[in-house]
Amino acid sequence: MQKLARFQYIFNKVQLFKKIGALCPTFSLYRWINFTSVSNQNFDFSQSSEQRVTDKNVAIFWDLDNKPPKSVSPYDAALKLKKAAQQFGFVKHMIAYANQHSFSYVPPKVMAQRRGRKALNGLENMGVVKPNEPYVCGVCGRRFYYHEKFMNHFKQIHEREHIKRLNQIESARGKRRLNMVERYSLKMEKYRRAARNILTPKVGYSLGDELKRAGFWVRMVSDEPQAADAALRCHMVDMMDRRMTECLFLVSDDSDFVGILREAKLRCLKTVVVGDINEGVLKRTADAAFSWQEIMIGKARSQAVSVVKKWKDQTVLQKLEWKYDPEKEKKFYFDEIESEDDSDIGCFSSDECGSLLGKEDCERAWWELDSKVECVRRRSE
Repeated sequence: MQKLARFQYIFNKVQLFKKIGALCPTFSLYRWINFTSVSNQNFDFSQSSEQRVTDKNVAIFWDLDNKPPKSVSPYDAALKLKKAAQQFGFVKHMIAYANQHSFSYVPPKVMAQRRGRKALNGLENMGVVKPNEPYVCGVCGRRFYYHEKFMNHFKQIHEREHIKRLNQIESARGKRRLNMVERYSLKMEKYRRAARNILTPKVGYSLGDELKRAGFWVRMVSDEPQAADAALRCHMVDMMDRRMTECLFLVSDDSDFVGILREAKLRCLKTVVVGDINEGVLKRTADAAFSWQEIMIGKARSQAVSVVKKWKDQTVLQKLEWKYDPEKEKKFYFDEIESEDDSDIGCFSSDECGSLLGKEDCERAWWELDSKVECVRRRSE
């Protein structure tokens, strides 16, 4: 009976994930894989909860106008940045800003690859060059020995089918639309994976799409000068005001972010900068700095461990360090002096005071008492 109830619970959970991710097939597929993997593993919940408490929330801010990915693909660069930032804590936010020119720009390396592919297609059509391995379609598995025929096959069959599915989903409403998205989700995801390596983007080189696939929140701003920097600074200040992060991971060489880094350090936030200028103002201001090459080759991940250990040692020393607080010390010693004065005053009783003073003096106030000379003159008379 318990097994049946558990099976029913798992089945309802899967159906719920499918309904939630109906409009986003990638999300639904990821949740299903994640759910099945978690259900088949045994975690140490005490250790995971302790790790969540000790880890800092890291936010990656990427200035694409100043530091676009040139040496590697945008997707690989984003993943390597994320892996390097994970050494400083839990990466909770990944944000990138750029103007329209950055998304339409094509690096020279990508342009050279496209020109080489076009020249190779011409040689294949003339029979001069023959590929060692056939071109395999990622959707249907069909093999081709000419790249141009392979491209025509993909565009004429699979691309048309994909457009047809999108039109059907767009025209449907309500439950019918949800069921249709659920039915076409695997086919659409399979087409996207195959088209990513086959089709050439009409504009740029899929910078925004590749970063979104890696998990970044990408925002396009106007083409005005410093528009991306201003938007990125506002976003960073807003997250600091809401206390949504404890570590800022900035990818830029622009010195306009120096004020933001100083403000973050005043708020006791850790700052990390990734840039190519070794003696830049940003690297001097930040708590840790890495070059773009160190991020790409993975050297920053090993160095980040020693940096985090150094931060922890500094935190422990700050807790053990004695600090002088003038207000606190003044209050402490003032209370001690008052207590001593009260004890000295309390040693004199009223009888002793009366014996030292005369009867007339005891009846008068203290400011009406005579001086020592007048007392001696009065006694001699």
